[in-house]
Amino acid sequence: MKRTGFIAIVGRPNVGKSTLMNSILGERIAIVSSKPQTTRNRIAGIETRGEDQFVFLDTPGIFKPKNTLGDFMVKTANSTMQDGDAVILVADASFAPGDVEKGIIEYLKKSGIPGILALNKVDLCRREQLAETITAYAALHDFFAVVPISAKKGKYVGDLMDECAKLLHEGEWFYEEDMITDQPQRQIAAEVIREKILRTLDKEIPHGVAVVIEEYAVEGGLVSIRAEIFCEKASHKGILVGKNGETLKRIGSYARDDLEKMLDCKVYLNLWVKVKENWRDSQGSILNFGYTED
Repeated sequence: MKRTGFIAIVGRPNVGKSTLMNSILGERIAIVSSKPQTTRNRIAGIETRGEDQFVFLDTPGIFKPKNTLGDFMVKTANSTMQDGDAVILVADASFAPGDVEKGIIEYLKKSGIPGILALNKVDLCRREQLAETITAYAALHDFFAVVPISAKKGKYVGDLMDECAKLLHEGEWFYEEDMITDQPQRQIAAEVIREKILRTLDKEIPHGVAVVIEEYAVEGGLVSIRAEIFCEKASHKGILVGKNGETLKRIGSYARDDLEKMLDCKVYLNLWVKVKENWRDSQGSILNFGYTED
């Protein structure tokens, strides 16, 4: 008998939600970085095991938004919880629940949706602190399960999957058995480029960057990609390009290496940088850059 279920992965920024989904799938379909607010759209990761198909929904971190893009990201995270059959609340094992976690718990209580608490980064947490954190969460909500994990190292992720399997329901699968994501290759390419910008540049500039794939052509064993990188200020463009174009070349080289590994073929990558002032506060620009609720 086939079983399936949609499981939303939620929590504050930078707690390891995308790292967890990548660990479950054994593939890197969601970008990760040490900077918060890396994920902007909802991303489905599909894991099919035997008769069971898990559809994990990675979401932007929940935070206090400062612009229209932030509003969109928080709205996306909240609506994804409503679409799920279950919710995994990812939290840092070293810290007691804060306002974000308490807000998610309140939603779980009101909706009746089963919630699993995944206390991440246990490899960085003292055993006594972990016990205190578990006690603090237990006082707030009766979770379906509480699973300490290290998403980065893959520790105890199998235990988390065992708990998720208990929440699946009988029904036909929504995706083909060999699919691992609903993201088109063009979108994955854009996100890989944005990840390299996040990893290469410091401070606020990466958060003001959007990547749009203008051309994506496959011919023989070569994928040709033309991507436009939008930033908010002319001064940011100069930093992105760098002296003699060195920074942009480095971003392109890092992105091309990853894309060739993911696509298993040669990639020709052509990057351009353009300025779109204050695009994060423009509803039209946000839509044009592919940030939609669908």
